[in-house]
Amino acid sequence: MDFSTLLEHKVLVAAISGLSGVVLTLITQRILGKRGLFTYFVWHNRVGLSADDAVFGTVRVTWNGNVVPNLYSSTVELRNESLADYQNVVVRVFSNDTRLLSERADLMGTTRILEWSEEFSRRLAVQPGTQPTAEQMDLYGRQREYAVPTMNRGQAVRLTLLNAPSGEAQPTIWLDIVHPGVKTRFRVPHQQFLGTPQPIAALIGAALGIPFLLVVVALTDVAWAAGVLCLLYGVCVVVPGAYCIRAWRGIRELVGG
Repeated sequence: MDFSTLLEHKVLVAAISGLSGVVLTLITQRILGKRGLFTYFVWHNRVGLSADDAVFGTVRVTWNGNVVPNLYSSTVELRNESLADYQNVVVRVFSNDTRLLSERADLMGTTRILEWSEEFSRRLAVQPGTQPTAEQMDLYGRQREYAVPTMNRGQAVRLTLLNAPSGEAQPTIWLDIVHPGVKTRFRVPHQQFLGTPQPIAALIGAALGIPFLLVVVALTDVAWAAGVLCLLYGVCVVVPGAYCIRAWRGIRELVGG
């Protein structure tokens, strides 16, 4: 049976095509499922500072009786951007030049408040009637560890940390995750547009504008009309880019199941 004869059997061709699609989807899921990428962003907001003014008076921010030059509220958002779900993920928050004071840890989209990991709780355990040791105070001031029971694809963890940097600069807070198949990456926070990073949406929209420009030039005989259309596209360039990103996310979710 030659190739032309095979093409005449439409049912057989359809079956082979469908089977090929299933195999391709399984392979794609297998490959993408191994790419466990967690990304995180950090925002800092100063909520208080200590200052001396000979005319208008003195302001003091203190913690345990000690003056804190600057007091910040930092928000850390960790997101699972992979196509896989993970269980029992331990998230470590740490800093070398910022004292961590108090915190709140939420698993977004749920009512769950995250607890410290078992190991971290054991290291900071203080017996009744005793005081924390110097080592425990140092650990509490520079590190936290949270146990995330389930981190589904697309899900996020939000950490709100009250902290005091050692100098005048903004706090520096980092995340670390050691989990099979997971890679952690820091990303600079961007302004959002339709749920997408605005600079990336604008870049993709500009790339899509090249074929749009060619089509307008080819189909429009009036120069000023072509100029107006291209100008309008340039003003709204972020819109097609944002929808392109959202469409790509939808395809990823469809492939990932």
